[in-house]
Amino acid sequence: MTAPSWLTVSRGDAPLLVSIPHTGTDLVGLEPRLVSPWLGRKDADWHIEQLYDFASTLGATVVRTAISRTVIDVNRDPSGVSLYPGQATTGLCPVETFDGEPLYRPGQEPGEAEIAERRSAYFDPYHAALKSEVERLRALHPKIVLYDCHSIRSVIPRLFSDELPIFNLGTNSGASADPVLESAVAGILGRSGENFVVNGRFKGGWITRNLGRPADGVHALQMELACRGYLREPIGAVDESNWPTQYDPDFAAPIRATLTEILKTARDWAAH
Repeated sequence: MTAPSWLTVSRGDAPLLVSIPHTGTDLVGLEPRLVSPWLGRKDADWHIEQLYDFASTLGATVVRTAISRTVIDVNRDPSGVSLYPGQATTGLCPVETFDGEPLYRPGQEPGEAEIAERRSAYFDPYHAALKSEVERLRALHPKIVLYDCHSIRSVIPRLFSDELPIFNLGTNSGASADPVLESAVAGILGRSGENFVVNGRFKGGWITRNLGRPADGVHALQMELACRGYLREPIGAVDESNWPTQYDPDFAAPIRATLTEILKTARDWAAH
């Protein structure tokens, strides 16, 4: 079966699967219903696909969607249950930005039937691709690492207090990955010279929690990067004039080197 045009699956044979769920900017025709197309794309994980474009050279399999998280967020529980009870977050089909701004014009928000359609059209195929690649790689290796790539602006008071650490590693509080792997990655972060936290504000979304099953040989890590680590990020409130900023490979080089070490370490750990 041919994959839809918005879904990219680049296959490798190493025990490493890289998920890129939030770089999409395709609003699939929703623009007239939104307050603005810019707001609809504001919370994308900007340029993450460029930052991690080395992954395929390590033999990793990379799965990516071009659909905007405003259309549907493939890293949320499909039932609609919050992954972070008691904390501000966005839903399966968000109706507001991370900052709490309405995404839709009054009366244009999606209802239950439309949400179900979006899930069938975009959420389910993405997860079917991930599951298929997990099964393919597990047939080749006794264990694999699923690495879920994310980024977020450094200061969003509605979601977290103070400035977010550069590196935010999540393993669903240790449930989604072997502690040896978690410790190895944390060690790299500790040597990076940048601030980091393990299972802090971002412990891992639906992808990490649903697919990370160490007992079945699938070890899932989520990495949430503060954007200032790899972009010249304007700290604080942003608008159409200053966000997103352009990707500068030279500026991103130090964090890219750390991420390369992390993925190599994860791959080699799984291979032994």
